Amino acid sequence: MVTIKHRRNNVTFRAIADPTRREILNLLRGGAHTVGEIAVNFRTSRPAISKHLRLLRSAGLVVTRKDGTARVCRLNARPLRAVSTWLQEYEAFWRESLDSLKNYIEDTGPNDKEKHL
Repeated sequence: MVTIKHRRNNVTFRAIADPTRREILNLLRGGAHTVGEIAVNFRTSRPAISKHLRLLRSAGLVVTRKDGTARVCRLNARPLRAVSTWLQEYEAFWRESLDSLKNYIEDTGPNDKEKHL
């Protein structure tokens, strides 16, 4: 069963799956930018960037406000906590695996290694 929390997390993962959207988030880490300021950093069209921004907004990763005729975007990193939590679980898995390998290597002395050759 997929819970509401999992659906929300899936939206975040889908949003950051695209390299252009990740680069937009990187730009916004440095502060708020207008859509035009964001678009000049890419070879794709401004409508394509606007589409990426809509998806990022729908995932809650970007917040926009009107400033005259410009639309100003800023990063909302809160949804990325789900990604961090997910990665931490795998970091723990790899740490345990590497610790087990280290212990195995340390417990296997030089004489034991020669027996296996």
